[in-house]
Amino acid sequence: MAAIDCGTNSIRLLVADLPGESAGSQAPLTDVTRRMEIVRLGQGVDRTGRLAPEAIERTRVALASYAADIEKLGAERVRMCATSASRDAANAADFTEMVQHTLGVAPEVVSGDEEARLSFTGAVRGLPTDAKEPLLVVDIGGGSTEFVVGDRAGGVRAAISVDIGCVRMTERHLPGDPPTPEQIAAAQADIAAAVDRALAVVPGREAATLVGLAGSVTTIVAIAQDLREYDPERIHHARVSYEAVAQVTADLLSRTSEQRLAIPVMHPGRADVIGAGALVLRVIMERAGMPSVVASEHDILDGIAWSLR
Repeated sequence: MAAIDCGTNSIRLLVADLPGESAGSQAPLTDVTRRMEIVRLGQGVDRTGRLAPEAIERTRVALASYAADIEKLGAERVRMCATSASRDAANAADFTEMVQHTLGVAPEVVSGDEEARLSFTGAVRGLPTDAKEPLLVVDIGGGSTEFVVGDRAGGVRAAISVDIGCVRMTERHLPGDPPTPEQIAAAQADIAAAVDRALAVVPGREAATLVGLAGSVTTIVAIAQDLREYDPERIHHARVSYEAVAQVTADLLSRTSEQRLAIPVMHPGRADVIGAGALVLRVIMERAGMPSVVASEHDILDGIAWSLR
């Protein structure tokens, strides 16, 4: 099966073998390949309401390479989900036409609720048994953040998507390099208001474990662990305290983009927006009263693959 997740900042591919129905509800999928490219599809969408032609072209180039991999590996089914940026854009039809031509299948522009449910499915399978329930899963993307509360057996209890992604918050509030204290305060106030709205719908304060998904979270956890290189095996299911997240956030927001690039685990396409992503995570932990976060390398991409079962 081939799953593609096209978000505001990145486009990712997972080709995987899924276990048979008799393997049990917690049997893992078997990765054939995982790829990620930073294409910044959501460049300027918060301001203009449109996808930039150059952003669509960057995405096309990455998608063409993915299509070649999918054909070479012989995937039997393909599903591509497009999320926040393509939901918001007035010219989303241009994006859809490009994908249909390049990949041979149309992208599904999923709702925030469906995005949240796919993220939960991907994250919860294989989660350690010491991750106590109920679970609050947060997926911090480029344009939006999904909040989902549920448990392994019963699945999703409540879910909501709010527009506080790392790209959107950077473009809206953090133009400085590094951002000024006033810019950070404005971003923090915006994020806190959105988080409180989300927690009024999703009972995250009642959860026993916070699970964090996507590149902002995994990068923060890698920095907190002082890794010399990005190591998914050490990041996956690592638990990091609120104090460590707050320290990493303050450090990132005090640096220029060039200084962030010098951090060994930093992806070049994430350096300019990671401060906002860290701020979103820190504020969520504060508002939900979470003393720690468990990182997961498995997320909506895995959920899309499982949906093809």
